[in-house]
Amino acid sequence: MAAFLLALVHVVFLLALSIHIVLSGSLVWIVVQHLRLRRARLAAEARLLAESLPDDAALPHVLIQIPSFNEGRLAARAAAAAAALDWPQDRLHIQLLDDSTDGSEAVADAAAAALRRDGIDAVMLHRRERRGYKAGALAEGMRRCDHPFIAVFDADYLPAPDFLRRAMRPLLQQPRLALVQARCDYVNAGASAATRVQQRILDAHFGIEQATRSWIGQVMPFNGTCGIWRRAAIDAAGGWQGDTLAEDLDLSYRVQLAGWRALFLVGLAVPGELPADVATWRRQQFRWTKGFAEVSRKLLPAVWRSDRPLRVKLFSTLHLGAAAFGPAVGVAVAAGLVDLTLGAGLTPLAASLLFWAVVQGVGVLMTMMLLGQKLVRGATFRAELARFPEAIALFFYGAVSNLGGVAEALAGRTTSFVRTPKEGARGLDHPTPAETTTKAHRGRAA
Repeated sequence: MAAFLLALVHVVFLLALSIHIVLSGSLVWIVVQHLRLRRARLAAEARLLAESLPDDAALPHVLIQIPSFNEGRLAARAAAAAAALDWPQDRLHIQLLDDSTDGSEAVADAAAAALRRDGIDAVMLHRRERRGYKAGALAEGMRRCDHPFIAVFDADYLPAPDFLRRAMRPLLQQPRLALVQARCDYVNAGASAATRVQQRILDAHFGIEQATRSWIGQVMPFNGTCGIWRRAAIDAAGGWQGDTLAEDLDLSYRVQLAGWRALFLVGLAVPGELPADVATWRRQQFRWTKGFAEVSRKLLPAVWRSDRPLRVKLFSTLHLGAAAFGPAVGVAVAAGLVDLTLGAGLTPLAASLLFWAVVQGVGVLMTMMLLGQKLVRGATFRAELARFPEAIALFFYGAVSNLGGVAEALAGRTTSFVRTPKEGARGLDHPTPAETTTKAHRGRAA
């Protein structure tokens, strides 16, 4: 019996290493494609964002949705930024979707009232029951209007006044384009070692992975904020659904499986805020990891039933299967320790797989982080190499520490959507809604 169990541990060790190699191998392909396409696609993006817009009288109505939960003054600050967007006033509409339970809805309500006094169509919608969480709030807001384009911003993200003028260009030119996603940026990245590392991990994700997925025609996820949706695409895919913790990923897949496209803009960034400490970041990662696993459980059958090309189905499977990365690492470490001390030891096959898992996994993460800093920040490789050890340590810590989220998702166990607390980082300070709208609309009227 003991011999059988040790043999089983050896097989599990080999299987976990193989899963790790396959998942990191998909990122190797992303890096290769990024290097191949980078120059041409960045030039094409620059040309696209330089295209002219129709006259103001021909511009469409745009709804700005700002979901928030117990975020106090952040909702008011976000409303001010939305009101400052350079778009015809009679075609700009703002919804503060505040599900707060701590009284923050009063702050949001006052902000909406201030905007209305300046002639802006702004409302605060407060739900007493958070049915569907963020997805439910967004769906409720959509039921209150019929505007054709919807921009979504979390309360800590503040778009520049020209955001709509730039991001709407592709949507107006390409009728089958469902989503334009801007790159998330961070004003508090230098606040601590934790935020510095988060920025590097996320710059690799946005600057390399997201951009390249868009360039090569793979399914590209909405990041939950800093994007503009075409309402027709949301409606065609069944609308927002709150049965997973990753409503943004869920809708992205359903829309693109239905034949719509998504576009990522590397050069259009919107500043926001990173979690201030490792504990808060880990809780955010738990939600994201579990959400990925829930969407995998929900949509992988639909991916393979769709008429999308085989390459898209394969890469979508690997993308949604990314939630297995942490469990694969954790199982490989645990099974490997038992196997090396009590079992078969480091057999030639195990040694080969372990070598490639370590070299490929660490190598592709290092390459993506270095390329991300080069593309997004203009940093030199030499300067960034010194920061890589702490980045790789936090990455693997986050991956392994959230094993429970994957297990819960696969078992079908649901948990509440817990918003990541934000503090209102310095650098995101903004005038009051009244001050902002007065200045902005005085300029438009002129």
